[in-house]
Amino acid sequence: MPASTRHHKALAVVVHCLGILAAVPALPAVAREPAAAHQRPPAVAPEPSPSESSAPPTGRAGMPAAPPAVPTPTQAMPPPPKPPVTVAVAPAPTPAPAYRIHVRNSGSAPVETTIRQELPPGSAPSVITAGGRASHVGAQSASEVTWRLKLPARSVTTLNTSLATAPAGQPVTAPACAFTSDGSRPYDCATATWSAAATGVAKTTSTPLWQRTPVLLGVLGAVLLLAGAGWWLWRRRRRPVAAALADGAAPSSDPRQGRGTIYPRPATPRPASRRRSPPVWLLVSSAVVVLAAIAGTAGWTATRRVAAIDTDKQPTSGAWMGSGAAGAVGVPLRETAFEFTVYRMACSAAAATTGRQCQATVGVRNLTPEHQAWHGQLQRAYLPGGRWVSTDEPATRKANLGRDVFAQPVAAGSRVVLPLVFTVDGRDPPKQLELRSGVFSAGVRVDVP
Repeated sequence: MPASTRHHKALAVVVHCLGILAAVPALPAVAREPAAAHQRPPAVAPEPSPSESSAPPTGRAGMPAAPPAVPTPTQAMPPPPKPPVTVAVAPAPTPAPAYRIHVRNSGSAPVETTIRQELPPGSAPSVITAGGRASHVGAQSASEVTWRLKLPARSVTTLNTSLATAPAGQPVTAPACAFTSDGSRPYDCATATWSAAATGVAKTTSTPLWQRTPVLLGVLGAVLLLAGAGWWLWRRRRRPVAAALADGAAPSSDPRQGRGTIYPRPATPRPASRRRSPPVWLLVSSAVVVLAAIAGTAGWTATRRVAAIDTDKQPTSGAWMGSGAAGAVGVPLRETAFEFTVYRMACSAAAATTGRQCQATVGVRNLTPEHQAWHGQLQRAYLPGGRWVSTDEPATRKANLGRDVFAQPVAAGSRVVLPLVFTVDGRDPPKQLELRSGVFSAGVRVDVP
């Protein structure tokens, strides 16, 4: 073997041994514990020297410690406990808008609560039971009805309200919420929409069947088709009679020739008759009538659908997932993952330095089978002129008794009712709220009266 090869192999063995010796101190201390356990009493442990205490827990001296472990993924917010006071609202079957509010105390002790029902703009209550009082919310035109109740343990209290004036022929939504005794934190909220169709009022004002455009077009087309078919059948029955008359002798000037003869006439071959098809004008007119009926029905349907479109809805800009939805206070609106319902919006008096705070009572329901996170910066309040502000997270945390509602995702299938606080400047309150579950969600827009 050449000398150079022997030198290279010897050098490789030396380097390999040095690598093994250098790796032995880097072994974890846990691996050396079993070997040292039988050499010293288990109850007495030697104190580490200052050099050892300053050394990294793993790795060789002078090497940086291993990076910390990956943090545990954020857990979903546990479903909130059932509030002691729950609310249910149902429309009453009356000609005028009316509602029944059922307030339940499921606890074993009496509870003092404040019930607030929001009324739509331009409406005024006519009947209020159980000592409720009507008032205005700040400078807003919409009014509200307030009750201060002391609910007995395990009881249900029913409240009734009816409206004196309401938009004719339009559904009227009036949500209600139960708050703590001071009216700062909501227990539960519910909403209901009164509609004239549910009470039978719409049946008397609907268009009669014989005055509807599709019905008239269909009857006209059927009459024309029946008339054409009758004329065609009459022509077919008349044709054999005309052919039989044509088989006789031709008229002559001699009257004796028209009296017949005693000798049989030789049989003359009859020309083969061809079955005639319906006339062209009948086919064309029938096709025109059918096309006119189809076009009329399609036009009437399209007109009804276009008339039902709300042109006042503003599309949500920047939405990548799903379609945006818009509505009024008390109407549940669904977007990609959440169903948002704004039950109430109230603003405090304007302050000289910090502005005014507007608190929105919002219900959030997760409709997906997975927990969903949402962020305070994505919830916006739009002011007159197009300006907007995001959620005031410190004020929102204070309104929720120190709990950060955006810190953890909303559990799958759960529903929470919580206040969101927006700090605005100026005297004008927000005109619209935009709520989103994610950055790329279409979101919903709620018009605030």
